[in-house]
Amino acid sequence: MSRFLTALFGIGLTLVLGILYPTLKLNAHPISQSVSTPIAQSPSAITPTAKSSDLEIEGTNVHYLRDMDLLVFEQTVIGTAGGTVPQPKGGTDGAPVLAYVFPTTLEAEDVGFSSTEGIVALAATSHPDFDDTPLWDENNNLNYTDDGVVYHSHWVVLTEDDRVPGGLSVKQFSPTDSNIVMPPTHPDMPMYFDSPGFPVMLNGNTLKILVPASRIASKTDFKFDGVAAYLQVNATNNALPMLGVYQVYSVNSGDLSLPYNVQPQ
Repeated sequence: MSRFLTALFGIGLTLVLGILYPTLKLNAHPISQSVSTPIAQSPSAITPTAKSSDLEIEGTNVHYLRDMDLLVFEQTVIGTAGGTVPQPKGGTDGAPVLAYVFPTTLEAEDVGFSSTEGIVALAATSHPDFDDTPLWDENNNLNYTDDGVVYHSHWVVLTEDDRVPGGLSVKQFSPTDSNIVMPPTHPDMPMYFDSPGFPVMLNGNTLKILVPASRIASKTDFKFDGVAAYLQVNATNNALPMLGVYQVYSVNSGDLSLPYNVQPQ
């Protein structure tokens, strides 16, 4: 764990998305009708979403509500929580992702993955070019494939990755590896990535994700931090991760030391 925390120092976290290379089947749906021409991406060609007060975290908490056996993951920002969303790219390759991330000391098995090293993180993400939550209809319009831009929840496992400026990417695995176990809500992609459907609530400067304790092996005593970051999808360059962190806007602790504890109520 310590070497991953070292990698996280001063850079930030990565998050989740359902995208595969073109040769792989993925349960993610493009939202835009136009498809961008594939490009050979490189980190120097990335243009992150502009920094704003909406992405400046000033507080991070996790409260455990005993009477409801519910964990409330909360971030407050200087601006409006969720007030900034990425501009669409027009296709999945190079698609931008904004994320409010809670890196934790939870184990991969606690959230339904098979055992693996890395940082287990809960994230609320927005990405207008595709929808990677096929079981959930976040904008409540009876269309399950058009709401990627709406901030929604993901579990990911982050791993050290020096191929991207943020130093982290969502951990990948071979799709032929029969030893890998994913939750039933995993959207059929070779990454430690899940779409659990936890509600994301946005109210003024506050973002909350509601997580039943039973969905994390009833763990209510863990440490965490808060990060806002820009990620980008790669579907054409095998030398880069499918989903990597390219810019970190803010880190609540200042050093990603995961210093905060769950507060029972």
